[in-house]
Amino acid sequence: MFRNPVDRVQSHYRLRRAYGMIPWTFEQALANDPELLESSRYATHLRSWRQMLGAERVLATAYDDLRDRPQAYMDQLADFLEIPRFALTQQETRRVHASDAMTHPRNYYRTRSAAVLAEWFKARRLDSLVAAVKSSPVHKWFLGGGARFSELPPEVLLNLYEFFRPEVEDLESLLRRDLSAWKSPAGRSLATT
Repeated sequence: MFRNPVDRVQSHYRLRRAYGMIPWTFEQALANDPELLESSRYATHLRSWRQMLGAERVLATAYDDLRDRPQAYMDQLADFLEIPRFALTQQETRRVHASDAMTHPRNYYRTRSAAVLAEWFKARRLDSLVAAVKSSPVHKWFLGGGARFSELPPEVLLNLYEFFRPEVEDLESLLRRDLSAWKSPAGRSLATT
């Protein structure tokens, strides 16, 4: 599933920052964390997946379809997997784990330490302990509570769109699909309304 690469990079940053995985500002993260940009090189990755697995074994979809028409999206996925179609409930069509509401950690070092400790517990199959802390009020001491993430400065946003434009155009060609909404900030506002 592919998503507007600028939205994906911003969401990925928020997640990594909120969970204490990185200490940097957005601009610093772009310079210091190559995965942020690399993982949105969709056409490049799609070509590799098709070559390695065979084009008929790779279903390339867009997040926009899941967001705008979840039932049609799931029908397409079920058909591809050759499983019976099923109806989604209202509850199953709501957004889950959106990064829009995330905030910077109240204290980066406390959040980072909690994340490292949670991974240590998970490695020892103590996932239930981690889940219990996450579902308790205690989690607010570790996660979130800091400043809201600010909007990207216009010049950073424009630079990201320009950076990803060749990749998006290549993906358009591979998918035979118009992805104009992914090519500029103007398309971004249209796609989310």
